[in-house]
Amino acid sequence: MDIADDWVLHHDNAPAHTALSIKEFLENKNIPVLPHPPYSPDLAPCNFYLFPQLKSKLKSHHFGMMENIQNITTDELHTLTENDFRYCYHQWKKHWNDCLTYQGSYFEGDNL
Repeated sequence: MDIADDWVLHHDNAPAHTALSIKEFLENKNIPVLPHPPYSPDLAPCNFYLFPQLKSKLKSHHFGMMENIQNITTDELHTLTENDFRYCYHQWKKHWNDCLTYQGSYFEGDNL
């Protein structure tokens, strides 16, 4: 098995991800996609891990120009380590298990 065959794309139900052109592109490229249940924001790693990480680093700062925000955000993204991604992956699996436990009902964070 090729390493490229050993992964599945997971993204949320944002309109940019569910547009017909995106679905067709992914299908034409044979990119496997894990379906994302509706009303489950805690299943998207960017929502439960990445955005809170960035938000905590950027809040209470005034950046002046869009370019400054982009540069600082990019710098922060470059500080993420392999262990950060491992932790995120393990949290992602936990959130999916929670979703299965609650049969797709809405849940949020660790308040289960």
